[in-house]
Amino acid sequence: MTELSRRHVLAGAAATALTPLVSSPASAAAPPVNTQAPGWYRYKVGSYEITAVTDGRNTFKFPDTFVLNAKREQVNEALAAAYMEKDTMTIPYTPVVINTGSKLVVMDTGTGEANFDRSKGVGGQFHSNLKASGIDRNAVDVVIISHFHGDHINGLITPDGKPAFPNAEILVPAVEWKYFMDDGEMSRQSSERMKGVFSGARLVFDKLNRKVTQYDAGKEVAPGITSVATHGHTPGHQSFVVASGSSKVYVQADVTNHPALFARNPGWHAFFDQDPAMAEETRRKVYDMLVAEKMMVQGFHYPFPGLAYIEKAGSAYREIPVMWNPTL
Repeated sequence: MTELSRRHVLAGAAATALTPLVSSPASAAAPPVNTQAPGWYRYKVGSYEITAVTDGRNTFKFPDTFVLNAKREQVNEALAAAYMEKDTMTIPYTPVVINTGSKLVVMDTGTGEANFDRSKGVGGQFHSNLKASGIDRNAVDVVIISHFHGDHINGLITPDGKPAFPNAEILVPAVEWKYFMDDGEMSRQSSERMKGVFSGARLVFDKLNRKVTQYDAGKEVAPGITSVATHGHTPGHQSFVVASGSSKVYVQADVTNHPALFARNPGWHAFFDQDPAMAEETRRKVYDMLVAEKMMVQGFHYPFPGLAYIEKAGSAYREIPVMWNPTL
């Protein structure tokens, strides 16, 4: 065995220092890939398989009226506490698919495939991610809509105006349908935003020839899936309890928007809640129930994959993300 003396080590180091550095293609840095993996995540509720499928997100500079009853400085403080950018709001979208064993059910549909090009791929991802997850939209039996805002219904149609789920029954809340399909209600709208909600809903459902099935709150709308009236965000807004065996998850649609603002500050009124006081009352009632029952919640606007538990934090609430499970 050769012994290395201090003289050998110093001589070797000197020789190395004098050797010119020659770059080799094999050691060159790899170029960035600049793409993400398909966005879907699966978990079990009893025997049901649930797939959370991201539709992407929307990031925008929010107006002073984004929270009606809080100052911009307060909103920025809440964003900073959640390590989010000041003056900027990022809202994720996460529809879910439930395989009950007898039915394949989609719950809400995202912003629509046409939004993929408009947003340069940031939004409108639901259908491509659905396909990547191994789910064929032609095999979907039922689509359940929680309410009629565009980020929940636009994915019902393809960019060329065809049904995106050609073999599915489309279920819509009866109260929501009555309100948004009423010409008198539409004529009474004064804000450009609400005029857009009415016209957007009609555009989508007219492309489907208004072929929908209306459902009432408190009813089982698909095996193991019960609708729950959570009005305030819109007049007929619905959430859902998905139950299999002794396991449950609460699919909350828009009871809150991003939890960093509206779960941690449940008294804040978002500008897109049609009846802000009712929306707050609903939010507190639902979240108190989630805390008491220790029920998982699937949040449409929660950071992906949107699955969490809720705990009390003083007079407010805090979301605790469910641990990612690499197996089913």
